[in-house]
Amino acid sequence: MKKLSILFFILMSINSFQAQTKVGDATLPNKVVFSGDDLVINGAGIREKFFFDIYAGGLYLKKKSSDAKAIADADETMAIKLHILSGMMSRSKMAGALRDGFKKSTNGNMAPLNDRIEKFISFIKDEIEVNQIYDIVYEKGKGSVIYKDGQEKGYVKGLDFKKALFGIWLGNKPADKNLKKGMLGS
Repeated sequence: MKKLSILFFILMSINSFQAQTKVGDATLPNKVVFSGDDLVINGAGIREKFFFDIYAGGLYLKKKSSDAKAIADADETMAIKLHILSGMMSRSKMAGALRDGFKKSTNGNMAPLNDRIEKFISFIKDEIEVNQIYDIVYEKGKGSVIYKDGQEKGYVKGLDFKKALFGIWLGNKPADKNLKKGMLGS
């Protein structure tokens, strides 16, 4: 009976281990649920700056895909999970990075989105700390939602906004080319 209990524990540990993806110093779940939709990890990678790991990022979709444009353009629930790895990431640096990312993903045509961009950035009110988790989720029928450590902080409506938001990581001028490749499973 004792051997059977040990075998059961080992099998459960293996299954638990396989339910996660290790990315640098972060461990991301292989499955998440948002808005009642089951999402699977499409891919993951590290955002680096000056040889420092800033955050681990994972892309979650209903069905795996390597087509960045189709993903960014899709009107369906999906998520990007950011696991903060460095104390170098502050609230002001995150705000600046988002503004810069929107500028790149819209080819400088931010004017139609400016109010919504600032509203979205305003949801990041508290200072950012190592090991915090931010989920940037497009929930079909609701909009682009930001969660911090599992708590909703606010959302912005519009598929056009979602396309620009996801374009920060998946667009032609992504925040980090290697992170984009990782998120696309390449």
